[in-house]
Formats: sequence, structure tokens, C-alpha cells
Amino acid sequence: MAFDSLQSGTSTETATESGKANEKNLSFVLEAPFKVKYEERPIPKLESPHDVLVQINWTGICGSDVCHSSLLPINTLFGTDSFFKQVHYYTEGRIGSFVLTSPMVLGHESSGTIHSVGSSVTTLSPGDRVALEPGVPCRRCPRCKAGTYNLCPHMAFASTPPYDGTLAKYYALPSDFCYKLPDHVTLEEGALVEPTAVAVHIVRQAAVKPGNTVIVFGAGPVGLLCAGVSASFGAERVVVVDIQEKRLAFAQDWIKGAKTSTFLPGKDATAEENAARLISENSLGDGADVVIDASGAAPSVATGIEVLRTGGTYVQGGMGRPEIPFPILKVCVKEVTVKGSFRYGSGDYKLAVELVAGGRVDVKGLVTGKVGFGEAEKAFETVRGGEGIKTLIEGVKD
Repeated sequence: MAFDSLQSGTSTETATESGKANEKNLSFVLEAPFKVKYEERPIPKLESPHDVLVQINWTGICGSDVCHSSLLPINTLFGTDSFFKQVHYYTEGRIGSFVLTSPMVLGHESSGTIHSVGSSVTTLSPGDRVALEPGVPCRRCPRCKAGTYNLCPHMAFASTPPYDGTLAKYYALPSDFCYKLPDHVTLEEGALVEPTAVAVHIVRQAAVKPGNTVIVFGAGPVGLLCAGVSASFGAERVVVVDIQEKRLAFAQDWIKGAKTSTFLPGKDATAEENAARLISENSLGDGADVVIDASGAAPSVATGIEVLRTGGTYVQGGMGRPEIPFPILKVCVKEVTVKGSFRYGSGDYKLAVELVAGGRVDVKGLVTGKVGFGEAEKAFETVRGGEGIKTLIEGVKD
């Protein structure tokens, strides 16, 4: 990609309400599956006096940005959320009913610095460092008024067709969807508040409480964060399940605050066999209180329902194939509570910032790679190849 020549042609003249009217907004754009480009776009205007303009500093690559199971090695289909989710738009151009029909800026896990603010903004000032919550609901529908704004049917979510994402120099957002970072929290950590908020929402859906035993399927970023957040909520024991031994070793070292163990399922074993061994090896008695699936893989779902105690809670956080076999009889006879989890809702981002700021969830320890903005495509390919845990892309530099 001709990033250098494109960058050198960027205007540096300044002026205007955004402060830089003649400067362009360099963006990383997905045109079609596997086809990306750098493009100069207009700097977003502040559509409301409550909006702010943010200069993006760091962006993480999320599952929805980058893959489809048919592109993955067969042994990834039991675990690891980062594989199954991580490269969807980049490789497929769609996730379910969200279909790419025109070029779209990628990215939604971002931190940045406030560049300018609308006339009614009182909580933020230029220079403030923030984590961006990248989905703006309508605020008026029944779901919004009920407090579940993540389920708003009119949600404008970054990097979800038809809305552009945050892999650009500038991004505009309502001020109340920007969370000021404490001085000791780095902007790199700020970019990881978004997936932490996803985990917070999942763990809240599971109603994890002190003394619980929690099993998490999938040791990618979201699964690891679910395990870490569960520990911070007081879980007595957390068991992480994956088919990659190196990720299990990482999980064992990374999770703090709870008795942590890992489990490598047998590739040819049935759900019942894997569940029985999981319970036996981890002294889970009649089963786990909570199971969280962060993989989206059918074998994980079946084993998860099997390993739950009667009356336990199962939360589906990982996105997989649209339809899979489901052990409905076991759900009935065990009277299992089954919940879905989608993005994040009221209070999740605020709590995520607090967990990161307090050192209760070590997001910095998840970062295994950083690249400059001109190497964004390389970062997507790295993630698609299943390398590392979390890759960050630096923002456009002045």
C-alpha cells in the first residue's frame, strides 16, 4: 500500500471549528474481503454541541474486525475466541445480518486524546485522554429506556455496516461515551477497556459472585478477560478450557485473584467424557456454578452444558456458526439458566475502567504486539494467523 506517498500528500494547514479544516483524516478502509486501503477522508464534524472530536492514539483488533471457521485449522474449533471472532469483516465482509455494502473504516477498540469539544460539553477538555465506547444508541426506544441500550435496534456501532470505525486519525463521539483515563493508566491500556467491558457484561450476565466456580471456554482475549473479571468479582475457582497448550499456559500465569487451573480437552472425546474429566481433575463436585463460552464452538457449548451443576448458569459470549446442535434435554432436566451476551450496557464501561485502573485486571499483560498505522494490514494478518494474544495499532502521528 502506498502509505508513505499518501501520508506525504496530507495537508498540514490549520484552521476552523475542528481546528484543522484543511487537514485530512487518514483512515484504514475495508473495500471488500481481504481488500483494504488507506484513504484521506474529511475530518468528522461535531453534529451536536454535546459531541467531542478525538484524535485516536491506539486501536486493538477485535474478533468482529477480522474470520470465518472455514478459514481456520480444524483444531481451533473447540476453543479460542480470538480465532473464531477475530477477523470476520476483514475475511468475510459480514457478520450475520451486518453486511459490508460499501467501503468502511475498520476498528472500534480505541483510546485517544480529546482534540476539540462541543459548546455544551462540560466534563471533558482538549488534551484529556479517554477510552471510547464505540456504540451510540438512539436513547429513545423501549430498550434504551429500559436501560439495555446495547440492544437498541437503532445502534450506530463503529465498524459495523454502514457505520465507519475508529482506525482513522480523528473520530467524533458524544462526550458521555468517552471515559476519562486516570493519569496512571496508559493509552495502550485505554484501548483495552472495550474488550474488558465486553467481559464485564458477560460476567454480569452470569451473575458471578464470591465463592463461585467458573469455567471459561476459549483462552483468547475475551475468554481471558472473562476469567480475569470473574476472579475480580470473587470467584473462588476459575478453570480455562482451550485446545492450545500455549494459551492455557498463558492463562495460568495471567489470571490473578482466584484458584486458577486449565483444561485441555480430548480431541476425540465426547462432551460427556470431557465434562467428566473436567469435573474430576478440578474437584468440581456436582459441577460448575457458572459456564461462560467465549469460543462459539459447538463442542465447547455441549461440554459447557454438560459440566454445569443442576441449576447452574450458562452464558454464550462467543460468536460461532449461526446454527449448531444444542443439548436441549440437558438444559431442561438440569434446569439450567441460559443467557446470551451482546457488547456492553449501562455501567459496564465505567466498571471496566475501574478494574483496569485498580490493577484488578492486567490488560497490559495481554498485549503481545504493536504496529504503526502504516502496518495496519500486517496486524490484521497477524491476528488472522492466530499469533499472540492482543495486537495494537498506533494512531496516525502528526
